[in-house]
Amino acid sequence: MKAPSRRSNPNGKDFVQRSSLYQEFLAEREEILKHKWLESEKVGHDIGFERALLDWIRNHRDNWRAGRQSQASN
Repeated sequence: MKAPSRRSNPNGKDFVQRSSLYQEFLAEREEILKHKWLESEKVGHDIGFERALLDWIRNHRDNWRAGRQSQASN
């Protein structure tokens, strides 16, 4: 018997896209991309996603997440 593919369940993709974990991932990714743009503008060239990601994690992620949690609890 063949295992069902993701294509055979059109609701699977919708479920993932509606999940809170996926929404948090997208929001965090958007913040990293903003950080990449800002930091690249400061130095006059593209710093790359990996450098922006690591810098954002070290310097901004904890505060960003705390802010998101505080908004969610209001």
